[in-house]
Amino acid sequence: MAGSEGIPVLNSVAEGPAQSDLDKCVHCGLCLNACPTYRELGLEMDSPRGRIYQMNEVNKGAPINKQYIEHLDLCLACRGCETACPSGVPYGRLIEAARAQIHAKRPASRFSRLLGNLTFKGLLPSRMALQVAGTALYLYKASRFQPVVRATGVLKLFGQLESIEALAPSAEIPFFFSNIGRTFPAIGTQRYRVAFVAGCIANVAFARLNEATVRVLQKNGCEVVIPAAQNCCGALHLHSGRSLEAKALARRNIDAFSEVNCDAIITNAAGCGSTLKEYGELLASDPAYAKRAHEFSQHLKDVTEYLTSIELAESMGAVDAIVTYQDSCHLAHGQKIKSAPRKLLQQIPGVSFREMPMADLCCGSAGIYNLTHNEMAMQILKHKMESVKRIKASIIATANPGCMLQLAAGARLYGNGERVMHVVELLDEAYRNFKEGDSCA
Repeated sequence: MAGSEGIPVLNSVAEGPAQSDLDKCVHCGLCLNACPTYRELGLEMDSPRGRIYQMNEVNKGAPINKQYIEHLDLCLACRGCETACPSGVPYGRLIEAARAQIHAKRPASRFSRLLGNLTFKGLLPSRMALQVAGTALYLYKASRFQPVVRATGVLKLFGQLESIEALAPSAEIPFFFSNIGRTFPAIGTQRYRVAFVAGCIANVAFARLNEATVRVLQKNGCEVVIPAAQNCCGALHLHSGRSLEAKALARRNIDAFSEVNCDAIITNAAGCGSTLKEYGELLASDPAYAKRAHEFSQHLKDVTEYLTSIELAESMGAVDAIVTYQDSCHLAHGQKIKSAPRKLLQQIPGVSFREMPMADLCCGSAGIYNLTHNEMAMQILKHKMESVKRIKASIIATANPGCMLQLAAGARLYGNGERVMHVVELLDEAYRNFKEGDSCA
């Protein structure tokens, strides 16, 4: 069965990967070097080619056993293999379909189901739950409780909990939730009207990034609308095999943004943006939403993509720093955007831009992968920081909040204290540094 855009569509969530997608793989092996888990382990079954082989076997009737689940679960879904593949294998679609099949046919343990439901049904879609969790996190980090807990070493009694706790984001007070439903006027002459996707966790952990994004858009002549009815994009649900929940969230976002007449829908989170741009594919078999989902996806732009498509305001002051850029996987490989963030960085006065080796190799963040597979994620991160140290950058720029958390941990653990910033935060700093009389050249 195929959707209106020629995209294979599953009749049910349990069907798994479409055979037509699997058949595109010619097993050439060019994906191997682009795969973080294969680079670390050297195991064929933990490569894109090996995982596709296993998916094929399951399609032929092989059981979904523990080993199959483990090999697919270890995949970061970074989609670096898509960029390397000469045959156009849609690996991201394959791994999501396979995980949805596993989720439907192999129920997890009672504890895992409870934890999953609390996270995906109770926390991410609920502003109230996110605010409660964010407040608790803020109090934990702002009080003396965190250093006491760390000093006792009690976290070491719970396996990888110590490493996971070190990766936990800070809650940024005030949260961004108070801005949802507001409209921010353009600074100067209004040239555009855009809608902003505020996200879910970002409203708590990256409130200042969201504010910086709005300011930069305003500075560039955009009236910024933040629709009140928007919710979580569903990316983490989809990556975890919970496709039915992801579809429900997608429908709610489409409804929320359809009420806004705008030139573009903007996101500053590459991982979210990749899923938002694929709403048309996700809902291709939904007669009520297929067309609307496609139109929504056509309007969705990453903030770096959008800013390079308009005439950028030049009233920037200097940011004197050596800056490198780490590609967010879902921007570089999912959305095929690599030049836009680099172009923006090179337009900032004072920035000395240095390209890091293998900038488009995953940093190990991958949504919640650094929590669920912490040991592998940290191993990948350590190698990433070796590339950063080679070029002696003082700032690591990227385009995704999850990558920011991971790279900040890398700078603390394996680096030289480098600052980690979103590209739009550097632009915001440059605009704030501008003084009348500064040269924009």
